[in-house]
Amino acid sequence: MTVMYDAIVIGAGQSGGPLSTALGRAGKKTAVVESDEVGGTCINCGCTPTKTMVASARVAYLARRAADYGVRTGPVDVDLSVVRQLKRDIVQSFRQGSQSRIESTEGVDLIFGEARFVDEKRLEVTLRDGGRQLLAADIVVINAGLRHAPAPFPLDGVPVLDSTSIMELAQVPERLLVLGGSYVGLEFAQMFSRFGSRVTIIELGPRLMPREDPDVSDAVAEIMREDGIEVLLETRAQAARSVDGRIELRVAGAGGERVLTGTELLVAAGRVPNTDRLQLSAAGIATDEHGYIVVNDRLEATAPGVYAVGDVTGEPAFTHISYDDYRILQANLLEGGSLSRAGRLVPYTVFIDPQLGRVGMSEQEARRAGPRVRVARMPMNSVARALEVAEPRGFMKAVVDAESDQILGCAVLGLEGGELMSMMEIAMMSKLPYTVLRDGVFAHPLLAESLNNLFGSFED
Repeated sequence: MTVMYDAIVIGAGQSGGPLSTALGRAGKKTAVVESDEVGGTCINCGCTPTKTMVASARVAYLARRAADYGVRTGPVDVDLSVVRQLKRDIVQSFRQGSQSRIESTEGVDLIFGEARFVDEKRLEVTLRDGGRQLLAADIVVINAGLRHAPAPFPLDGVPVLDSTSIMELAQVPERLLVLGGSYVGLEFAQMFSRFGSRVTIIELGPRLMPREDPDVSDAVAEIMREDGIEVLLETRAQAARSVDGRIELRVAGAGGERVLTGTELLVAAGRVPNTDRLQLSAAGIATDEHGYIVVNDRLEATAPGVYAVGDVTGEPAFTHISYDDYRILQANLLEGGSLSRAGRLVPYTVFIDPQLGRVGMSEQEARRAGPRVRVARMPMNSVARALEVAEPRGFMKAVVDAESDQILGCAVLGLEGGELMSMMEIAMMSKLPYTVLRDGVFAHPLLAESLNNLFGSFED
Protein backbone atom coordinates (compact mmCIF):
# COMPACT_ATOMS: atom_id res chain seq x y z
CA MET A 1 0.00 0.00 0.00
CA THR A 2 1.31 3.45 -0.96
CA VAL A 3 0.72 6.33 1.46
CA MET A 4 -0.05 9.55 -0.41
CA TYR A 5 1.36 12.92 0.63
CA ASP A 6 1.41 16.39 -0.86
CA ALA A 7 5.16 16.60 -0.28
CA ILE A 8 8.01 14.34 0.79
CA VAL A 9 11.24 15.76 2.20
CA ILE A 10 14.26 13.44 2.29
CA GLY A 11 16.46 14.56 5.19
CA ALA A 12 15.70 16.71 8.24
CA GLY A 13 18.74 18.96 7.99
CA GLN A 14 18.95 22.73 7.95
CA SER A 15 16.83 22.92 4.79
CA GLY A 16 14.59 19.90 5.16
CA GLY A 17 13.58 20.42 8.77
CA PRO A 18 12.20 23.96 8.50
CA LEU A 19 10.79 23.32 5.03
CA SER A 20 8.76 20.34 6.26
CA THR A 21 7.16 22.41 9.02
CA ALA A 22 6.50 25.30 6.63
CA LEU A 23 4.76 22.90 4.25
CA GLY A 24 2.73 21.44 7.11
CA ARG A 25 1.64 24.84 8.37
CA ALA A 26 0.55 25.70 4.82
CA GLY A 27 -1.85 22.76 4.89
CA LYS A 28 0.22 20.34 2.83
CA LYS A 29 0.38 16.79 4.16
CA THR A 30 4.12 16.20 4.40
CA ALA A 31 6.44 13.30 5.19
CA VAL A 32 10.02 14.00 6.22
CA VAL A 33 12.25 10.93 6.01
CA GLU A 34 15.42 10.98 8.11
CA SER A 35 18.01 8.20 7.92
CA ASP A 36 20.06 9.33 10.90
CA GLU A 37 19.29 12.16 13.36
CA VAL A 38 17.18 15.29 13.00
CA GLY A 39 19.23 18.43 12.48
CA GLY A 40 21.65 17.21 9.87
CA THR A 41 25.41 17.66 9.95
CA CYS A 42 25.29 21.10 11.55
CA ILE A 43 23.63 20.10 14.80
CA ASN A 44 24.88 16.55 15.15
CA CYS A 45 28.49 16.51 13.96
CA GLY A 46 29.31 19.90 12.45
CA CYS A 47 28.88 23.48 13.61
CA THR A 48 27.23 22.93 16.98
CA PRO A 49 29.59 20.32 18.49
CA THR A 50 32.81 21.62 16.94
CA LYS A 51 32.29 25.24 18.00
CA THR A 52 31.38 24.06 21.51
CA MET A 53 34.71 22.23 21.68
CA VAL A 54 36.57 25.17 20.09
CA ALA A 55 35.30 27.28 23.00
CA SER A 56 36.81 24.83 25.51
CA ALA A 57 40.09 24.82 23.60
CA ARG A 58 40.23 28.63 23.69
CA VAL A 59 39.75 28.62 27.47
CA ALA A 60 42.70 26.22 27.78
CA TYR A 61 44.76 28.47 25.49
CA LEU A 62 43.95 31.60 27.49
CA ALA A 63 44.61 29.83 30.77
CA ARG A 64 48.12 28.94 29.58
CA ARG A 65 48.58 32.56 28.49
CA ALA A 66 47.33 33.97 31.78
CA ALA A 67 50.74 35.41 32.65
CA ASP A 68 50.55 37.57 29.49
CA TYR A 69 47.58 39.30 31.13
CA GLY A 70 49.20 39.57 34.55
CA VAL A 71 47.25 36.66 36.02
CA ARG A 72 48.94 33.84 37.94
CA THR A 73 47.57 30.32 37.41
CA GLY A 74 48.77 26.81 38.01
CA PRO A 75 49.25 23.98 35.50
CA VAL A 76 46.44 23.62 32.97
CA ASP A 77 44.91 20.18 32.62
CA VAL A 78 42.15 19.31 30.12
CA ASP A 79 39.57 16.66 31.00
CA LEU A 80 38.40 15.71 27.53
CA SER A 81 35.56 13.58 28.89
CA VAL A 82 34.03 16.72 30.41
CA VAL A 83 34.56 18.65 27.16
CA ARG A 84 32.87 15.79 25.34
CA GLN A 85 29.90 15.83 27.71
CA LEU A 86 29.46 19.58 27.27
CA LYS A 87 29.39 18.97 23.53
CA ARG A 88 26.91 16.10 23.85
CA ASP A 89 24.57 18.14 26.04
CA ILE A 90 24.45 21.03 23.57
CA VAL A 91 23.90 18.68 20.63
CA GLN A 92 21.13 16.82 22.44
CA SER A 93 19.39 20.08 23.35
CA PHE A 94 19.52 21.44 19.80
CA ARG A 95 18.49 18.10 18.28
CA GLN A 96 15.53 17.66 20.60
CA GLY A 97 14.38 21.19 19.84
CA SER A 98 14.49 20.56 16.10
CA GLN A 99 12.77 17.20 16.37
CA SER A 100 10.00 18.49 18.61
CA ARG A 101 9.22 21.31 16.17
CA ILE A 102 8.72 18.77 13.39
CA GLU A 103 6.73 16.29 15.49
CA SER A 104 4.45 18.98 16.91
CA THR A 105 3.56 20.43 13.50
CA GLU A 106 0.13 19.28 12.35
CA GLY A 107 0.19 17.52 9.01
CA VAL A 108 3.85 16.50 9.19
CA ASP A 109 4.96 12.88 9.69
CA LEU A 110 8.56 12.27 10.77
CA ILE A 111 9.69 8.88 9.49
CA PHE A 112 13.04 7.37 10.43
CA GLY A 113 14.44 5.23 7.67
CA GLU A 114 16.40 5.04 4.42
CA ALA A 115 14.59 6.32 1.32
CA ARG A 116 15.15 5.39 -2.31
CA PHE A 117 13.22 6.26 -5.46
CA VAL A 118 11.01 3.64 -7.10
CA ASP A 119 9.92 5.99 -9.89
CA GLU A 120 9.44 9.75 -10.39
CA LYS A 121 6.97 10.28 -7.57
CA ARG A 122 7.27 7.18 -5.39
CA LEU A 123 9.81 6.25 -2.75
CA GLU A 124 10.39 3.11 -0.76
CA VAL A 125 11.55 3.66 2.82
CA THR A 126 13.41 0.96 4.72
CA LEU A 127 12.19 1.77 8.20
CA ARG A 128 14.65 1.98 11.07
CA ASP A 129 12.35 -0.16 13.24
CA GLY A 130 11.91 -2.77 10.53
CA GLY A 131 9.71 -3.19 7.51
CA ARG A 132 9.21 -1.08 4.40
CA GLN A 133 6.85 1.71 3.47
CA LEU A 134 5.90 3.10 0.05
CA LEU A 135 5.30 6.87 -0.12
CA ALA A 136 4.23 9.07 -3.02
CA ALA A 137 3.89 12.83 -3.54
CA ASP A 138 3.83 15.42 -6.32
CA ILE A 139 6.61 17.38 -4.60
CA VAL A 140 9.84 15.71 -3.47
CA VAL A 141 12.67 17.68 -1.85
CA ILE A 142 16.09 16.03 -1.39
CA ASN A 143 18.17 17.22 1.57
CA ALA A 144 20.28 14.08 1.89
CA GLY A 145 23.60 15.72 2.79
CA LEU A 146 27.16 14.44 2.67
CA ARG A 147 29.29 11.86 4.45
CA HIS A 148 33.00 11.56 5.17
CA ALA A 149 35.21 10.64 2.24
CA PRO A 150 37.39 7.59 2.84
CA ALA A 151 41.14 7.85 3.34
CA PRO A 152 42.86 8.17 -0.07
CA PHE A 153 45.57 5.59 0.73
CA PRO A 154 45.85 2.05 2.13
CA LEU A 155 45.17 1.80 5.86
CA ASP A 156 46.19 -1.84 6.47
CA GLY A 157 43.69 -2.14 9.30
CA VAL A 158 44.70 1.12 10.97
CA PRO A 159 41.77 2.73 12.83
CA VAL A 160 41.32 6.32 11.74
CA LEU A 161 39.29 9.20 13.07
CA ASP A 162 36.96 11.43 11.09
CA SER A 163 35.48 14.77 12.10
CA THR A 164 32.67 13.00 13.98
CA SER A 165 34.55 10.26 15.82
CA ILE A 166 37.35 12.56 16.95
CA MET A 167 34.83 14.46 19.05
CA GLU A 168 34.01 11.28 20.95
CA LEU A 169 37.53 10.76 22.30
CA ALA A 170 37.64 10.60 26.10
CA GLN A 171 41.35 11.38 26.39
CA VAL A 172 43.61 13.89 24.71
CA PRO A 173 45.73 12.18 22.04
CA GLU A 174 49.43 12.23 22.74
CA ARG A 175 50.37 12.62 19.07
CA LEU A 176 47.71 13.55 16.50
CA LEU A 177 48.30 13.36 12.75
CA VAL A 178 45.84 15.41 10.68
CA LEU A 179 45.45 14.63 7.00
CA GLY A 180 44.08 17.71 5.23
CA GLY A 181 44.81 21.41 5.53
CA SER A 182 41.41 22.95 4.84
CA TYR A 183 39.05 24.35 7.44
CA VAL A 184 38.01 21.06 9.08
CA GLY A 185 41.58 19.86 9.50
CA LEU A 186 42.75 23.27 10.73
CA GLU A 187 40.02 23.66 13.33
CA PHE A 188 40.69 20.24 14.83
CA ALA A 189 44.45 20.61 14.60
CA GLN A 190 44.45 23.84 16.60
CA MET A 191 41.77 22.58 18.97
CA PHE A 192 43.69 19.45 19.97
CA SER A 193 46.98 21.30 20.09
CA ARG A 194 45.38 23.54 22.70
CA PHE A 195 44.03 20.53 24.54
CA GLY A 196 47.63 19.30 24.81
CA SER A 197 48.31 17.06 21.80
CA ARG A 198 51.39 17.28 19.63
CA VAL A 199 49.91 17.86 16.17
CA THR A 200 51.13 17.53 12.59
CA ILE A 201 49.10 18.68 9.56
CA ILE A 202 49.79 16.87 6.29
CA GLU A 203 48.62 18.82 3.22
CA LEU A 204 48.96 17.57 -0.34
CA GLY A 205 48.94 21.03 -1.92
CA PRO A 206 51.52 23.81 -1.74
CA ARG A 207 49.37 25.88 0.64
CA LEU A 208 46.86 25.45 3.42
CA MET A 209 43.33 26.47 2.41
CA PRO A 210 44.13 26.50 -1.30
CA ARG A 211 41.02 28.50 -2.25
CA GLU A 212 42.27 31.51 -0.32
CA ASP A 213 44.72 34.13 -1.57
CA PRO A 214 48.35 33.13 -0.96
CA ASP A 215 48.87 35.86 1.65
CA VAL A 216 45.91 34.53 3.64
CA SER A 217 47.06 30.91 3.37
CA ASP A 218 50.60 31.85 4.39
CA ALA A 219 49.38 33.82 7.41
CA VAL A 220 47.18 30.91 8.54
CA ALA A 221 50.17 28.55 8.29
CA GLU A 222 52.25 31.00 10.34
CA ILE A 223 49.59 31.05 13.06
CA MET A 224 49.47 27.27 13.15
CA ARG A 225 53.23 27.08 13.51
CA GLU A 226 53.25 29.79 16.19
CA ASP A 227 50.81 27.60 18.10
CA GLY A 228 53.31 24.73 17.99
CA ILE A 229 51.69 22.75 15.15
CA GLU A 230 53.93 21.13 12.56
CA VAL A 231 52.72 21.95 9.03
CA LEU A 232 53.89 19.77 6.14
CA LEU A 233 52.99 21.11 2.68
CA GLU A 234 53.26 19.34 -0.69
CA THR A 235 53.25 16.08 1.22
CA ARG A 236 51.35 12.99 0.11
CA ALA A 237 50.24 10.30 2.54
CA GLN A 238 51.02 6.92 0.98
CA ALA A 239 50.13 4.25 3.53
CA ALA A 240 49.53 3.67 7.23
CA ARG A 241 50.14 0.73 9.52
CA SER A 242 49.94 -0.06 13.24
CA VAL A 243 53.18 -0.81 15.07
CA ASP A 244 53.21 -1.56 18.81
CA GLY A 245 50.00 0.35 19.40
CA ARG A 246 51.06 3.43 17.44
CA ILE A 247 50.37 4.57 13.89
CA GLU A 248 53.11 4.86 11.32
CA LEU A 249 52.14 7.04 8.37
CA ARG A 250 54.43 6.92 5.37
CA VAL A 251 54.49 10.22 3.48
CA ALA A 252 56.39 11.62 0.52
CA GLY A 253 57.36 15.25 0.09
CA ALA A 254 60.01 17.45 -1.45
CA GLY A 255 62.64 15.91 0.80
CA GLY A 256 61.70 12.36 -0.13
CA GLU A 257 59.88 9.74 1.90
CA ARG A 258 59.61 9.73 5.68
CA VAL A 259 57.55 8.03 8.36
CA LEU A 260 55.43 10.02 10.82
CA THR A 261 54.46 8.39 14.08
CA GLY A 262 51.25 9.20 15.92
CA THR A 263 48.80 7.81 18.40
CA GLU A 264 45.74 8.89 16.36
CA LEU A 265 45.14 9.77 12.72
CA LEU A 266 42.40 12.19 11.66
CA VAL A 267 41.40 11.98 8.00
CA ALA A 268 39.89 15.32 6.99
CA ALA A 269 39.94 14.67 3.25
CA GLY A 270 36.55 16.06 2.33
CA ARG A 271 33.02 14.70 2.04
CA VAL A 272 30.97 12.93 -0.63
CA PRO A 273 27.21 13.20 -1.36
CA ASN A 274 24.75 10.60 -0.13
CA THR A 275 23.10 10.36 -3.55
CA ASP A 276 24.34 6.84 -4.26
CA ARG A 277 21.82 5.54 -1.72
CA LEU A 278 18.75 7.16 -3.31
CA GLN A 279 18.45 5.26 -6.63
CA LEU A 280 18.03 8.57 -8.43
CA SER A 281 18.10 7.04 -11.88
CA ALA A 282 14.69 5.49 -11.23
CA ALA A 283 13.26 9.00 -11.11
CA GLY A 284 15.33 10.51 -13.93
CA ILE A 285 17.28 12.75 -11.55
CA ALA A 286 20.66 13.73 -12.97
CA THR A 287 23.88 14.08 -11.00
CA ASP A 288 27.25 15.49 -11.96
CA GLU A 289 30.49 13.52 -12.16
CA HIS A 290 30.96 13.82 -8.38
CA GLY A 291 27.48 12.61 -7.50
CA TYR A 292 25.94 15.99 -6.67
CA ILE A 293 22.36 16.56 -7.84
CA VAL A 294 22.10 18.88 -10.82
CA VAL A 295 19.71 21.76 -10.10
CA ASN A 296 18.96 25.13 -11.65
CA ASP A 297 19.06 28.38 -9.70
CA ARG A 298 15.54 27.74 -8.42
CA LEU A 299 16.78 24.42 -7.00
CA GLU A 300 14.74 22.36 -9.47
CA ALA A 301 16.22 18.96 -10.35
CA THR A 302 15.91 17.35 -13.78
CA ALA A 303 12.73 15.44 -12.81
CA PRO A 304 9.50 17.47 -12.62
CA GLY A 305 8.42 18.31 -9.10
CA VAL A 306 11.77 17.26 -7.59
CA TYR A 307 14.03 19.73 -5.82
CA ALA A 308 17.39 19.44 -4.08
CA VAL A 309 18.70 21.64 -1.29
CA GLY A 310 21.74 21.97 0.91
CA ASP A 311 25.08 20.23 0.60
CA VAL A 312 23.84 17.61 -1.87
CA THR A 313 23.66 20.23 -4.66
CA GLY A 314 27.41 20.81 -4.63
CA GLU A 315 27.12 24.35 -3.26
CA PRO A 316 29.53 25.22 -0.41
CA ALA A 317 28.59 23.01 2.54
CA PHE A 318 27.59 25.72 4.99
CA THR A 319 24.53 25.76 7.23
CA HIS A 320 23.59 29.29 6.20
CA ILE A 321 23.58 28.29 2.52
CA SER A 322 21.36 25.30 3.26
CA TYR A 323 19.00 27.53 5.25
CA ASP A 324 18.87 30.02 2.38
CA ASP A 325 17.88 27.15 0.08
CA TYR A 326 14.95 26.51 2.43
CA ARG A 327 13.90 30.15 2.18
CA ILE A 328 14.04 29.99 -1.62
CA LEU A 329 11.76 26.94 -1.77
CA GLN A 330 9.42 28.25 0.90
CA ALA A 331 8.88 31.42 -1.10
CA ASN A 332 8.59 29.68 -4.46
CA LEU A 333 6.45 26.69 -3.45
CA LEU A 334 4.19 28.34 -0.89
CA GLU A 335 4.11 32.04 -1.68
CA GLY A 336 4.21 32.12 -5.47
CA GLY A 337 7.68 33.66 -5.40
CA SER A 338 10.48 33.48 -7.91
CA LEU A 339 13.55 33.52 -5.69
CA SER A 340 16.86 32.25 -7.02
CA ARG A 341 20.27 31.42 -5.62
CA ALA A 342 21.92 33.25 -8.53
CA GLY A 343 24.31 35.93 -7.39
CA ARG A 344 23.96 35.32 -3.67
CA LEU A 345 26.93 36.07 -1.47
CA VAL A 346 28.54 33.07 0.24
CA PRO A 347 30.10 34.22 3.52
CA TYR A 348 31.95 31.82 5.78
CA THR A 349 34.09 31.80 8.88
CA VAL A 350 36.87 29.36 9.70
CA PHE A 351 36.86 28.97 13.48
CA ILE A 352 40.56 28.84 14.02
CA ASP A 353 41.80 31.40 16.51
CA PRO A 354 42.02 34.13 15.43
CA GLN A 355 39.13 33.59 13.04
CA LEU A 356 39.17 33.86 9.28
CA GLY A 357 36.06 35.53 7.88
CA ARG A 358 35.59 35.60 4.08
CA VAL A 359 32.93 36.84 1.67
CA GLY A 360 32.78 37.77 -2.00
CA MET A 361 35.73 37.71 -4.35
CA SER A 362 39.27 37.00 -3.28
CA GLU A 363 41.93 39.32 -4.63
CA GLN A 364 42.95 36.70 -7.20
CA GLU A 365 39.36 36.19 -8.35
CA ALA A 366 38.74 39.94 -8.63
CA ARG A 367 41.84 40.50 -10.75
CA ARG A 368 40.90 37.60 -13.04
CA ALA A 369 37.37 38.98 -13.42
CA GLY A 370 38.66 42.04 -15.23
CA PRO A 371 37.57 45.22 -13.46
CA ARG A 372 40.29 47.46 -12.15
CA VAL A 373 40.56 46.77 -8.45
CA ARG A 374 42.09 48.39 -5.43
CA VAL A 375 43.20 46.43 -2.38
CA ALA A 376 42.98 47.81 1.14
CA ARG A 377 45.14 45.93 3.62
CA MET A 378 45.96 46.48 7.28
CA PRO A 379 47.62 44.28 9.91
CA MET A 380 45.66 43.51 13.05
CA ASN A 381 48.51 44.90 15.15
CA SER A 382 47.27 48.30 13.96
CA VAL A 383 43.86 47.67 15.56
CA ALA A 384 43.56 49.08 19.07
CA ARG A 385 41.10 46.46 20.31
CA ALA A 386 43.30 43.59 19.12
CA LEU A 387 46.27 45.04 21.00
CA GLU A 388 44.21 45.62 24.14
CA VAL A 389 43.19 41.96 24.34
CA ALA A 390 46.65 40.72 23.32
CA GLU A 391 45.60 39.03 20.06
CA PRO A 392 47.20 41.11 17.29
CA ARG A 393 47.85 38.30 14.79
CA GLY A 394 46.54 38.39 11.25
CA PHE A 395 45.36 41.12 8.91
CA MET A 396 42.32 42.62 7.17
CA LYS A 397 41.98 42.86 3.42
CA ALA A 398 39.22 44.25 1.22
CA VAL A 399 39.00 44.29 -2.57
CA VAL A 400 37.26 47.30 -4.09
CA ASP A 401 36.12 48.13 -7.64
CA ALA A 402 38.22 51.17 -8.55
CA GLU A 403 35.45 52.72 -10.64
CA SER A 404 32.33 52.20 -8.54
CA ASP A 405 33.99 52.08 -5.07
CA GLN A 406 31.89 48.95 -4.37
CA ILE A 407 33.40 46.33 -2.09
CA LEU A 408 33.88 43.14 -4.11
CA GLY A 409 35.08 40.94 -1.26
CA CYS A 410 37.08 40.78 1.91
CA ALA A 411 39.14 38.49 4.11
CA VAL A 412 39.59 39.17 7.80
CA LEU A 413 42.09 36.95 9.58
CA GLY A 414 42.03 38.29 13.10
CA LEU A 415 40.18 38.74 16.36
CA GLU A 416 36.45 38.12 15.65
CA GLY A 417 37.25 38.07 11.94
CA GLY A 418 33.83 36.65 11.13
CA GLU A 419 32.03 39.57 12.75
CA LEU A 420 34.13 42.15 10.92
CA MET A 421 33.59 40.32 7.66
CA SER A 422 29.84 40.40 8.27
CA MET A 423 29.91 44.18 8.63
CA MET A 424 31.48 44.46 5.21
CA GLU A 425 29.00 41.92 3.83
CA ILE A 426 26.15 44.17 4.96
CA ALA A 427 27.74 47.04 3.04
CA MET A 428 28.09 44.78 -0.01
CA MET A 429 24.43 43.69 0.17
CA SER A 430 23.39 47.34 0.48
CA LYS A 431 25.60 48.40 -2.46
CA LEU A 432 27.34 50.92 -0.23
CA PRO A 433 30.64 52.36 -1.44
CA TYR A 434 33.61 51.64 0.81
CA THR A 435 33.72 55.34 1.69
CA VAL A 436 30.65 54.93 3.91
CA LEU A 437 32.63 52.57 6.16
CA ARG A 438 35.76 54.69 5.88
CA ASP A 439 33.90 57.76 7.09
CA GLY A 440 31.50 56.11 9.53
CA VAL A 441 31.59 56.87 13.25
CA PHE A 442 32.00 53.65 15.22
CA ALA A 443 32.28 53.39 18.99
CA HIS A 444 35.81 53.31 20.36
CA PRO A 445 37.51 50.96 21.01
CA LEU A 446 35.40 48.39 19.18
CA LEU A 447 36.83 46.32 16.36
CA ALA A 448 34.37 48.06 14.04
CA GLU A 449 36.36 51.29 14.07
CA SER A 450 39.19 49.44 12.32
CA LEU A 451 37.17 49.84 9.13
CA ASN A 452 37.95 53.57 9.20
CA ASN A 453 41.65 52.86 8.94
CA LEU A 454 41.39 49.82 6.68
CA PHE A 455 39.78 51.83 3.92
CA GLY A 456 42.43 54.48 4.30
CA SER A 457 45.14 51.88 3.69
CA PHE A 458 45.04 51.09 -0.02
CA GLU A 459 48.15 49.47 -1.42
CA ASP A 460 47.84 50.99 -4.87
